[in-house]
Amino acid sequence: MRQTGAFGAVCTAVIADDHAIIRDALSAALRNEDALGGQKIDIVATAEDGIEAIVAVRQHRPELLILDVTMPHAGGTEVLLEARRWSPETRVVVFTGIEARGKIAELVEIGADGVFCKSDDMGEVIRALPRILEGGRVVCSRFVAMLEEAGDLEPLTDRERQVLSQVVTGRTNREIGEALGISIKTVDRHRTNVMGKTGSHNAAELIAYALREGLIDPNAS
Repeated sequence: MRQTGAFGAVCTAVIADDHAIIRDALSAALRNEDALGGQKIDIVATAEDGIEAIVAVRQHRPELLILDVTMPHAGGTEVLLEARRWSPETRVVVFTGIEARGKIAELVEIGADGVFCKSDDMGEVIRALPRILEGGRVVCSRFVAMLEEAGDLEPLTDRERQVLSQVVTGRTNREIGEALGISIKTVDRHRTNVMGKTGSHNAAELIAYALREGLIDPNAS
């Protein structure tokens, strides 16, 4: 957590991204105190997969976690939720190349403190960090516009997302019910709700929707 030294407050940070070039670029940017308005940041760990990121958060309880969404072993959403569990005070900033409306909405819904696009100027992220560290919440302008365009769409509930994930794997309603510990009738109700909210008429359209909106990983086994 924050340490107080001769030159003021020092913020501890963990950077998690599976690309070394991104980790290096973020590390360099976080060391630029002028761009950060004088804020000093001590990078206590970097991680190249989701498991390493969770371990680093548990070990260091950093004040800041900068996190990629798509990483091996554990995705950004899972890491964010685990970070909240082990270090509730950590401010989590997602820096992602995914521009799927569904995934961005999910990140905002589960409480990311900052959500930024990798294709945008990294300066937008750096300028927003002091505000985020002070308790603010910032979503980049590109993603704000994307979410505003979808403002009339009803979001999926956690259970509906679970059912959707099971449908994508090809499981029947009975198998989904057994996996989630709910009745077949309840599965059918959730499935109907999901299809209505997504405008889908069959499993193939549901899969296409989930892929388009970034709700499933097309490379997952």
